[in-house]
Amino acid sequence: MYLKKIKIGNLEIENNIFLAPMAGITDLAYRRICKEYGAGLTYTEMLSSKAIFYNDEKTKLLMKTEGEKRPIAFQIFGSDEEAMGYATNKISDMADIIDINMGCPAPKVVKNGDGSKLLLDINKAEKVIKAVIKNTDKPVTLKIRTGWDKENIVAIEFAQMAENAGISAITVHGRTRTEYYSGKANLDIIKKVKESVKIPVIGNGDIIDEESARNMFEKTGVDAIMIGRGSFGNPWIFNKIKYYLETGEKLPEISIKEKQEVMEKHIRYELETKKEIVAIRELRKPISWYTKNLKNSSEFRDKINHIEEKQELLDTVREYFESLK
Repeated sequence: MYLKKIKIGNLEIENNIFLAPMAGITDLAYRRICKEYGAGLTYTEMLSSKAIFYNDEKTKLLMKTEGEKRPIAFQIFGSDEEAMGYATNKISDMADIIDINMGCPAPKVVKNGDGSKLLLDINKAEKVIKAVIKNTDKPVTLKIRTGWDKENIVAIEFAQMAENAGISAITVHGRTRTEYYSGKANLDIIKKVKESVKIPVIGNGDIIDEESARNMFEKTGVDAIMIGRGSFGNPWIFNKIKYYLETGEKLPEISIKEKQEVMEKHIRYELETKKEIVAIRELRKPISWYTKNLKNSSEFRDKINHIEEKQELLDTVREYFESLK
């Protein structure tokens, strides 16, 4: 009943369980793993429109998609209409969907008037949206929070403005900017957004397992759900939720053997796209997630955090999983 194909603009997507864009996390390797475990749509890390405008080399690396199953959404942020229009034009051929971030709460983003700061200026936000839509023939989507703070809950008026401006779908994270990731996502506001527009609405916030996924669908009526932190060390969450929504039954917990295989694949994917030392350092975070709560995992993670060479990393991972068997 809840699991289905979904149309965003002219694009039909295989299922309505999406991976959220997350800075420093949803790189190419991470997205590939989540796609293999059933994510219907994945998003790049947040791309700065100004960085694209100035041809920044680090930002180009975030735009790699080799070997990734489509569709792929490219998420951009900024409050300068010219830079947003330029960036859109530049990435349009690479993306299947262009997503505008007006929800990021990070101080370094907000201080420049970008991300969730735009929730305080609906007229500026509308101009930014129109600049993006004008520069692409791909569907354009928007990601917002419920508002800046509890005195400025603006999700409904933003959703209606966005729909009128030509946005093809809207994602609502059920928290204000000032809440960051604390407290509980407000599903009532997501429900009101869904009731206020005709375009697809994607619910985001606190989806960590099968029950919380069903709860988001049941309580809000959203067309799709987006999973962020619930995927950490847990990329199989997409298949688990799909299976649960289809059957009402739960898949068995992942085996240690499969966990090892996924980790090794994740390492391989990372090494394929980044310099060895960069990949190894960036892998420390996902490796710690995969092994959380496993026997002797803190000692293992401590070892991993001092490794800077590929073969030593692979050997240490294998030795650790052998010890668990």
